[in-house]
Amino acid sequence: MTVPEFQRQKSKGRKLVVVTAYDALFTRILEQAGIEAILVGDSLGVVVQGKSNTLSVTMDEMIYHTMLVASVRENALVIADMPFMSYQVSVEEAVRNAGRLIQAGAGAVKLEGGISMIDRVQALTQVGIPVMGHIGMTPQSVNQYGGYKVQGREDVHAEALLADARALESAGAFSLVLEAIPVDLAKSITEAVSIPTIGIGAGPNCDGQVLVLYDLLGLFDEFSPKFVKPYAHLKADALQALRRFKEEVECQKFPSDLESYH
Repeated sequence: MTVPEFQRQKSKGRKLVVVTAYDALFTRILEQAGIEAILVGDSLGVVVQGKSNTLSVTMDEMIYHTMLVASVRENALVIADMPFMSYQVSVEEAVRNAGRLIQAGAGAVKLEGGISMIDRVQALTQVGIPVMGHIGMTPQSVNQYGGYKVQGREDVHAEALLADARALESAGAFSLVLEAIPVDLAKSITEAVSIPTIGIGAGPNCDGQVLVLYDLLGLFDEFSPKFVKPYAHLKADALQALRRFKEEVECQKFPSDLESYH
C-alpha cells in the first residue's frame, strides 16, 4: 500500500481499514490480517504508557515506536503521528521532525488541525513528505475543549470543519481523519473532498475507518468512547491465563515433566 494507492481507493469505492500499532509483534499480526494501513499513533501515551492523554508523548518516543513497526512492515502503509509541540512551534520544526519520522521508516505523517496548520502541510508536501490531516476532536487540543467532546454539532462549527477539510486538501494532504463529529457532517465532508476520509466516531459514510488496536481487541478498558467496538476480549483472556499460571505454580502443577529437560 502506497500513498497514491491509498488515495485511489476512494474512487474505487473500496473502504480503507486503518489500525494503530506500536510494536513489531502486533504489526506482524496486523499484516497477517491484511490490514493495509498502520497508524503509529500518539495514542501510545494512553494505552501503552498509561497517561491520561497524549500530550506528554515525545518525538524520540514516536521515532522509537515507528522504527519498531517499520522494521517488520511488509505491505502496509505506515503513518506516524506527529506528537504535541513537534510541529506547532514553526514550519521549520515541523519539517525537521516530520523528516525524522520518515527516516525512522514511516511512509507518511499525521498532524492535527485545520486552516491554522495549512502552512505546515504545504511545507511538508513540498519536500516530499505525505501528510494525513486530522480534524474534529483533536486529542492534542483536549485542554482547550475541556475534555474529549464531540465537535461540529453547531452550524458555525460544522462550517468551520468543512472549511478546514477543503483547505487541507488544497494544501496537499492525501487524506483526512475525522474524529468524533456528527454523521451528517462527516458525510458532507467526505462528499466535499476528493481525498479519502478516515472516520473514528464519525459514522459509516467516511471512506474508511480507524480504531486503536488495544480498544479493538478489548485490551484497554480504562474508558471506552461510544465509537469503540471491541472485536475480542483479550484482557479477560489474559487475566484467565495469568490466574491459571499462578495457581499451577503455587500448586506445583507447573512445570510438569512435559515442560522439563532430562
